[in-house]
Amino acid sequence: MPPIMRKRQNCATHAAFLTRHGSRETDACLRKAQFHMDLWCCFTIQNWLLDFGRHLVMIFCPLEWFSLNRPSAGDYFHMLYNITTPFLLLKLIERSPKTLPRSAVYLCIITFVMGASAHLVGDSINHRLLLSGYQLHLSVRENPIMKNLRPQTLIDSFELLQYYDESLGHCLWYVPLFLILFLYFTGCFTIVKAEKKIPISAWLLLGPSGLYFWYLVTEGQIFIPFIFTFFAMMATVVHQKRKGFLPDSNGLFLLYSFSISLVLVTVWVACLWKDAVLRKKYPGVMYIPEPWALYTLHLRDKHVTLTD
Repeated sequence: MPPIMRKRQNCATHAAFLTRHGSRETDACLRKAQFHMDLWCCFTIQNWLLDFGRHLVMIFCPLEWFSLNRPSAGDYFHMLYNITTPFLLLKLIERSPKTLPRSAVYLCIITFVMGASAHLVGDSINHRLLLSGYQLHLSVRENPIMKNLRPQTLIDSFELLQYYDESLGHCLWYVPLFLILFLYFTGCFTIVKAEKKIPISAWLLLGPSGLYFWYLVTEGQIFIPFIFTFFAMMATVVHQKRKGFLPDSNGLFLLYSFSISLVLVTVWVACLWKDAVLRKKYPGVMYIPEPWALYTLHLRDKHVTLTD
């Protein structure tokens, strides 16, 4: 294509961009299209420290430091996570070049906090059961500490607790999280060539970010919401590409993080495919064992032996 024709085509694309967003909003979009290193770094660190780290604190923190009838150190980590995560998500939405539906964002944040809080209570009690010999790789009724429980109707209460923790809590927690990330992703498109590349700082965060999403999918048993979000992102990329827009550095970072997570989930399932005990706990086609179930099945006894 001759240079004059290419220049006219670029001008036409830029004019369409101005028509769609408005000149004032376009200028703001171009200023905010830079990679949000501060927010993504804080988001990744607090996810690993407060979400994944709370389990390690529960395991390795001496029991005499916290009474079993009071919140543990891991519970305080979870409480802090329930505060910092909505804050960082709102900051991400604020920096989105696209004006997102506020009502949908607020409803997602409120639902996220409600689900994470419900999970906090259930997870706290489950940790105390774990210290008493509860086996995460077994169902509630199959656990040895439940078989001698009297009256037997108490087992129904513990099954209700597990439902709030593992099913309802995870659903109300992670579905709004993925929805917010998808809404943010829809605004991460640009016509500026310089913003279509991932900076070095983003590449450094990509591994920890993708690994955390793997942990989120496996521990939360939320592969279906995750894969639907990933497919929605890919469909959005195809749709926007037809209009002349491509993902900016923030959009590529989020898309690549999900892609790495999907690969890790596939490898995780393949490695544990023949584990008979875990397949009994997680029957059906959606066989994705939890990492902490693997810990109670194969690693906890070794840890107890080493610490005794």
